[in-house]
Amino acid sequence: MTDDRPGAALLRLVEVMDTLRVSCPWDARQTHESLAPHLLEESYEALEALESGDPAALRDELGDVLLQVVFHARIAAERTDGTGYTIDDVAEGIVAKLIRRHPHVFADVTVSGPEEVKQNWDAIKAAERAAAGGEPAFVLDSVPFGQPALALAAQLQRRAERAGVPADVAGMQDADNVSDIGAALFALVARAREAGLDPELELRAAARHYRDRVRAWETGRG
Repeated sequence: MTDDRPGAALLRLVEVMDTLRVSCPWDARQTHESLAPHLLEESYEALEALESGDPAALRDELGDVLLQVVFHARIAAERTDGTGYTIDDVAEGIVAKLIRRHPHVFADVTVSGPEEVKQNWDAIKAAERAAAGGEPAFVLDSVPFGQPALALAAQLQRRAERAGVPADVAGMQDADNVSDIGAALFALVARAREAGLDPELELRAAARHYRDRVRAWETGRG
């Protein structure tokens, strides 16, 4: 009998990954480090599918992203030095985090709207860090600097705004190590946010439009 419960296919994916890790020479030799480029690549391909407006393509690409999560967890489960974890540990961790950071859903906290939800999330996250005995966290400590520059600037500004950082702190006029172009780009990110737009997605849309115009030009030349 087919198991049609939500999540049943995820168990099948774990079983397939276990088999591949043992029986496939390529899968068996992979490490966290060797898979790192694929994790980034698959995420970008999912974003491209989302932008294309093709639901089937997005479904397929999300499967590739999910595979990366399962693959990394399978590799981690093989460690014997006490640092290993399983896909269940990964799932249990995010479940616990979601429940902990949504007290307005799973506890008796009342919120006025989405903005207060985000504020509570940041406050709970800071409290978790303090409870873990880490160094006192600054507002922007958890922002990953490995992301594309426009997305990075937007996330920094959003996080700072939620923390109550004055808007004039974002000014770059007196920054000796920032060019006029860099300052202007940072200011454009702020303008995009004020207009309710994501600067990374807006530039990607412009890039796609430029690509199409170049293709039309090339076709016309022929």
